[in-house]
Amino acid sequence: MARPSKPLISREATVRTALAIIDADGLDALSVPRLARELNVKAPSLYHHFADKRAILQEVAAEIVAPIEVPDPPPDHDWIGWFTQLALNLRAVVMPHRRAAPLLIEHLPRDLLTDYFELTCAYLAECGVPAHLHVPFLDGMEKLALGATIAEAMRPEVGADGSVFAHLDPDQHPHLADAVAANEHEARGIFEQTIRSFLAGMERLVAEA
Repeated sequence: MARPSKPLISREATVRTALAIIDADGLDALSVPRLARELNVKAPSLYHHFADKRAILQEVAAEIVAPIEVPDPPPDHDWIGWFTQLALNLRAVVMPHRRAAPLLIEHLPRDLLTDYFELTCAYLAECGVPAHLHVPFLDGMEKLALGATIAEAMRPEVGADGSVFAHLDPDQHPHLADAVAANEHEARGIFEQTIRSFLAGMERLVAEA
């Protein structure tokens, strides 16, 4: 496919527009022809910046997580609190883009997070966490925090109170209904409890090391 001699659009504008299309109409709505129309250019103009649609999707995935705020490490070495807040910050940047969340499974390059992983290892070492636990910690946190966030973002049947059992019939499932009634957390709180449970397990491993 021939490329125009001069780029007519910016890479940043293309990524933002692609994300806006997905946010509005879903992943299936994004195509190179539609993206070109939204940008008021011909499709070949996009190939000045991207090799193919997959490259665009990778950039969109990176755009979603780019605003995440990394909290300052607390001076008291409260690494559980620090990682909990970091996970909550990740959730906060993903949830506004529910329809785009699946991109993070396939298209978020792990290399994009290398600086974050380096920072994390340095902080864990400072807090006295042995090096042999760093990789299980990093891999577990990434899978749990990202996986839980994506699952929540993609789940359409969540109730207004954040319950994942929005259509529960108490007559058929009375014990589950009691559990739901006793639950004190909305979706964000459930997410936080999930992260803290994992971190508590890691804390035990650190104590036993």
